[in-house]
Amino acid sequence: MSVASHFAARPAWLLGEHDFRRLWIVGVVVFAVRWLEMLAVAVFAYQRTGSPFIVAMLTMLRMLPMTVIGALAERLERRITLIIVVISMLSSSVILALLAWTGALEVWHVALASFFNGIAWTTDNPVRRTMIGEVVGPDRMSAAMSLDVGANNASRMLGPTLGGVLLATVGIGGAFAVSVLGYSVALMAAFCIGQRNSFRASGAAGVFARMIEGFMLVRRDRRLIGTLVVTVIYNTFGWPFTSMIPVIGQDNLGLGAAGIGLLASMDGVGAFCGAILIALFAKPPLFARLYIGGVLVYLVMLPVFALAPYPVLAGTVLIITGFANSGFSIMQATLVYLSAPPEMRSRIFGVLSVCIGIGMIGFIHLGLLAGVIGASWAIATTGVAGIVAMLFTRRWWRAIAE
Repeated sequence: MSVASHFAARPAWLLGEHDFRRLWIVGVVVFAVRWLEMLAVAVFAYQRTGSPFIVAMLTMLRMLPMTVIGALAERLERRITLIIVVISMLSSSVILALLAWTGALEVWHVALASFFNGIAWTTDNPVRRTMIGEVVGPDRMSAAMSLDVGANNASRMLGPTLGGVLLATVGIGGAFAVSVLGYSVALMAAFCIGQRNSFRASGAAGVFARMIEGFMLVRRDRRLIGTLVVTVIYNTFGWPFTSMIPVIGQDNLGLGAAGIGLLASMDGVGAFCGAILIALFAKPPLFARLYIGGVLVYLVMLPVFALAPYPVLAGTVLIITGFANSGFSIMQATLVYLSAPPEMRSRIFGVLSVCIGIGMIGFIHLGLLAGVIGASWAIATTGVAGIVAMLFTRRWWRAIAE
């Protein structure tokens, strides 16, 4: 069955759905705080250590839980899982803020917190976005993802800029204090969600059996195979470069904390604009092209960014990568949701989270490579390698569009 047959209309008033609006608010706040913290932590760690590898590892630690937690998401009712996740992130930010204000904050503290806060990203696909699909239905899933990803991309404009300004003015303690405020808002929204799903508690064996069942379904569906292979390539060769933006900003472009934050926010500007255009004009026949084309454009831009001699050029390239990323990220969730049988969607989204988590290998590789040949050439090299890897997936491109 084609993607088009699952998709009929895109109503404009999705935010009028109470539960969608609350899930949307949780996503906006959590992602804004995530971008704020990632920028602040990266600059803080690079100023303390001078190591691109450490900076890459701090971002990688946010992805590490995806290889496991995504498979465990069905053990609890999804609303309860969402609440527990937000509480855990709120608690870690409170602790980090206190450590920062007392002058006791160390790099290992933020590394540990990065791992625990990575749980939020881990649960986003199998929990929050599955709930969005249940609330709006498959006919409005693409529109819902456009609004959700668009808002999250808007947070990529605000989060890094705010993080850089806070870091430059009141220090990292102020950044984590704002994180506490944001997570408190997300927690209130999560408590107000009325959506419930049936679940069946089980032991670890049952959870991993369901994960294997999800992988077996993917193995039989060329659309899902192609979609997930492209996901692995993007998260291994493309996405890790974002961890090097503070390094490039400081070493190559001579920017301070506020300038680095503004530079990093340019990716969000492009992504936000791209999400708006996709919401207004994207039709089902274009879904696969937006998905594959977005990844290819993203990878092509990496060497250009890495070797950009001026901040304006680097920022312009980041706007383009953000635009390309919007096509990939919106269509990733949409294609997976529409391709999976309704009763298997949560499990397939768990498999998607595992595939995203595989990208931690890319962070390790990029960090090590940057320590040997420098951040600029490491980014350029991984971008070219990603393009080559994408060319090997051509046999699945037509299947994704079916």
